[in-house]
Amino acid sequence: MSGSTTSLPSYVAPSLTNVPTYSAEPQAYEQRLAWVARNGLGVDFVKQSKNGGLGLRLKGQEENAALPVYGYGAVISGRVEIADSKKGDGLVAVEIKIEGSLHLKEIAGGGTTTHKLCLSRSTLWNNSQSRPCPSSLPFSIELPSHFDYSGESYPLPPTHEAQLKGVPGFRAIIDYSVTAHIQKTGQLMSRVPLKNGNTVSTPFIYYPRSRPAVPVPSPMLSQPLSPGFADSTEWKCFESVMSAKNRRNNDILAKLWIPASRVFHMREPIPFHLSFVSSAQSLTAFLPWAPSTSSISPKRPTRLQLLRQVSVDVRNPMFDDGSKTDIWNVFSIGEATFRHTADGADFTSFSGEIRVDDNVKNGAFRAGGLFVKDCLVLSIHAPDPAKCPFADLRLVVPVRLATDSWDTEGRVHVPSSPSEEAVGQQRFGEYSEQ
Repeated sequence: MSGSTTSLPSYVAPSLTNVPTYSAEPQAYEQRLAWVARNGLGVDFVKQSKNGGLGLRLKGQEENAALPVYGYGAVISGRVEIADSKKGDGLVAVEIKIEGSLHLKEIAGGGTTTHKLCLSRSTLWNNSQSRPCPSSLPFSIELPSHFDYSGESYPLPPTHEAQLKGVPGFRAIIDYSVTAHIQKTGQLMSRVPLKNGNTVSTPFIYYPRSRPAVPVPSPMLSQPLSPGFADSTEWKCFESVMSAKNRRNNDILAKLWIPASRVFHMREPIPFHLSFVSSAQSLTAFLPWAPSTSSISPKRPTRLQLLRQVSVDVRNPMFDDGSKTDIWNVFSIGEATFRHTADGADFTSFSGEIRVDDNVKNGAFRAGGLFVKDCLVLSIHAPDPAKCPFADLRLVVPVRLATDSWDTEGRVHVPSSPSEEAVGQQRFGEYSEQ
């Protein structure tokens, strides 16, 4: 699904009071998961230059890893190893460099815009020192937790790649690398080609990990009274009205309950409860368009989806070409299954869960003009609107995905900033059926 328009649709996400809350920094009883996760890992990731004269050894990696992986606030440590054949009077300096970039490539026109997300350099040795250059030079560089853009600070975004269809279309890439370089007499570091063996570099995956602050609550209790579920402080209700098209029927109130935190582990199902409240006559008329308990076909009228929007705000100075155009794509990354739980004189109730697509690796983030945001969307759309006695319904609830499950010891780390919380408040584009 995709879109390209001169302005985003008129829908505006709920106010700040409706945004899931996060812990900006670990409290006294909390720990950064990225640090805990690295304990006990002792395998080195090794990359050699083409001629074998220069080696880069990175500590603390998983065995047989295709690329090094680092998390929030991680320390990139290891050694630069120089073969004897590379040592001599011509050696000037040895440098280690950590880079991160956001690349935005226009598919049709071929133009590219790059914004640096982080850049850390450290000179490990130079010829002004009294000692000769060692054959093995240790280093340790901490990844920054945030980057600055247009006067604001944002959490460092994860490694990510997305293609945005439109006119023009864009390909957005966030990548990171660590590079070791030796400079010899008469060479400029930035101009030495890779093939001469004086530089060795490897990309790495930046994978900031997070946990929900609270566990998924127990299911709500069914009750014989409207709206079919007993109130609970652990669940939050979102409501929307499906208007009747004629006076014979009453409007139908849709009530969607999801866990109040709205932060979910992406490898665990997201539970929900749903009730429709109205007169018995209206509920009977609505029955053909009610949730299906036997199918998840995209053609069914009532759907609850987890949707991800990836958008580029080209009005942002980073991408501004004067066209004032926003490019965005929306993807379904989860679809609800329903089960019928109860009926009453003025309600019908359902429960169910949404499983997140296994291909989803990261949660929402903002990097310059690139936005990734997630929402639960309840939609009711009759295939033949003329035959349905009620108008369409659309209810959008911003949520957030975490990489890990809630910890029984209460440990949680969800990097956040005021600008990151605003990700959930950006206008969410219209969706088309897949």
